[in-house]
Amino acid sequence: MVGRLGGQLRVIPGAVLGWDMGAALALAQALGINPLIAAELLPEIEAVMVRKLNEQIAPSE
Repeated sequence: MVGRLGGQLRVIPGAVLGWDMGAALALAQALGINPLIAAELLPEIEAVMVRKLNEQIAPSE
């Protein structure tokens, strides 16, 4: 499921803010994933994803 959320990123110029959680939970439901489990796990995964993507796009000093 996480791999399918790439098109649901919330971004501003120069930074990734996170996923559109409404879309993420709708995707979970469509895939038959328990929404309670998705709601518990996705924010934790999102935090790691945001940190790593922002590290990759940050200008090197």
